Amino acid sequence: MHELIRDITLSILFAWMLGLLAHFSRQPLILAYLIAGFCIGPFGAGWVHSQESISVISELGLIFMLFMIGLEIDLKKIVRAGRVILFAAGSQLLGGCLLGILFFVGIGLSLGGGHFDAVYLCVACALSSTVIIVKVLYEKRELDTLPGRITLGILVLQDIFAILFLAVQPSLANLQVSVILLSIGRVAVLVAAALLVSRYVLPRLFHQIARRPELILLGALAWCFLVAETAERLSLSREMGALIAGVSLSTFPYALDVTAKVTTLRDFFITLFFVALGMTIPVPGLSVIGLALMIAGFTVASRLVTTFTPLYLMKQGLRASLLPALNLAQISEFSLVVIQTGIADHHIAAETANAASFAFVVLAVLSTFVMTRSDEITRWAIGPLKRIGLRDLDHGNGHAEDGHGGGHGEARRIVILGFFRAASALLAEIERQTPVLLEQITVVDFNPNVYQTLLSRDLHVIYGDISNVDTLLHAGIGKSEMIILSVPDSLLKGATNEKLVRHVRALNPTALIVATADLLADVGALYEAGASYVTVTRLSDAHELFTVIEAAQAGLLADKRAELDLRLGERREVLP
Repeated sequence: MHELIRDITLSILFAWMLGLLAHFSRQPLILAYLIAGFCIGPFGAGWVHSQESISVISELGLIFMLFMIGLEIDLKKIVRAGRVILFAAGSQLLGGCLLGILFFVGIGLSLGGGHFDAVYLCVACALSSTVIIVKVLYEKRELDTLPGRITLGILVLQDIFAILFLAVQPSLANLQVSVILLSIGRVAVLVAAALLVSRYVLPRLFHQIARRPELILLGALAWCFLVAETAERLSLSREMGALIAGVSLSTFPYALDVTAKVTTLRDFFITLFFVALGMTIPVPGLSVIGLALMIAGFTVASRLVTTFTPLYLMKQGLRASLLPALNLAQISEFSLVVIQTGIADHHIAAETANAASFAFVVLAVLSTFVMTRSDEITRWAIGPLKRIGLRDLDHGNGHAEDGHGGGHGEARRIVILGFFRAASALLAEIERQTPVLLEQITVVDFNPNVYQTLLSRDLHVIYGDISNVDTLLHAGIGKSEMIILSVPDSLLKGATNEKLVRHVRALNPTALIVATADLLADVGALYEAGASYVTVTRLSDAHELFTVIEAAQAGLLADKRAELDLRLGERREVLP
């Protein structure tokens, strides 16, 4: 017992020290935790050598990690997932697994006889890292972009796929139809029971203790371990039960409260899991390094093929098809969970598991670097892709020969460069007040959904990247009278409002240019660049909030809300 406490102390101390180093060098924290485990484990300094300690630390961390993954799976979002996301995720998962089996069996890994290295690796390589992707997309403010939403949708469905694999994983050595059906039946019974309890029993209990945070936390943990132990009794696994416990809690009214209170505890145990995993990684030999590089190379290549292809075939355009493929090109932390369950059941060789862990480390570093520069990489790749015959959405509409922009006729009197929520609201307002003005407006943007929706409404739209001067030139904005830049710098890719104003002013010295400023300090710079008028969205937001305060003080808030509801009901926005 005292040795376990000492081992946990060393794990946390080294995880924190290397975590600080990873933070300052902008590397994934998971990478730091793995290295910390290696440093203090039996293959490093040997300060933690008890296999029992490592096993206990790892299992506790794994249970908590799967519980939190379950809490963050939004079943409603899966039900509402669009056709594009469902088709893309299905193609990526099935295609990735099929290619994985062919590749890993082809390089000599086992597929049966009690050894399933190829199966575990093809599943592991089909999953992408939620932790890395969400962190980078959040920092880049791309979670709510089209490629971001596609990426997140695929991630959620990957988690569901992993759950299904964990359901049949214990029975791989005796993979008969009856055994698979029995395993799925046990999971179905456990899921149904957990959902019923979380729907009809837990809300009443949590309502009674809502003002006692410590009981909320204790109740969530009790539920996690109860379902985990029930799963163990059903011959599933505690890890599978923890995942089901999290998914069932994600649907009930106190899910956000539970998540907020468990998050700190989760971070503690997830840290322990990855440190413990690092302790199991030996100094790699040439064979392990070689296999790790092959796993990493296959993961990147298969992700590009199985993600880009279905999105491109569904006419999402080259950019919106490439970005999710780049975002997803790494191995998931969930993959390490899958590998660990395989080791526990003696389904996979230790050398194969070590190679998968090293591939995870390699891709964690590389994909973080690639995702932070994905816009530049995508712009660089679009030209060669067009030259080998792949068509973008601008094909056939007078697009530029260099492949940077397209046209749907030349730009009209008023041009909206970039299309996001402000532009969507502007078009809805024009449609409500002066619909005839829509005939004089051109929109330039590279969101395929925006492009198709505007075309379906008979609006003038040009598909192209507004950060590229050739797009502006070939769109013919030099002849327009007013150019509107409504997308703030925080959401622009490859450009800023100031840079765009300078480009537009160089192409059109006489046009009225309306730009948008994020910061008050940007206003002067935009006027110096050539803007005719600069909007500061915080001012209009402040005015709206002030009118709400006035209405509330006058007892007219209900009337103001009714007025707003009426206005919202009349709107037909492109981006709701």
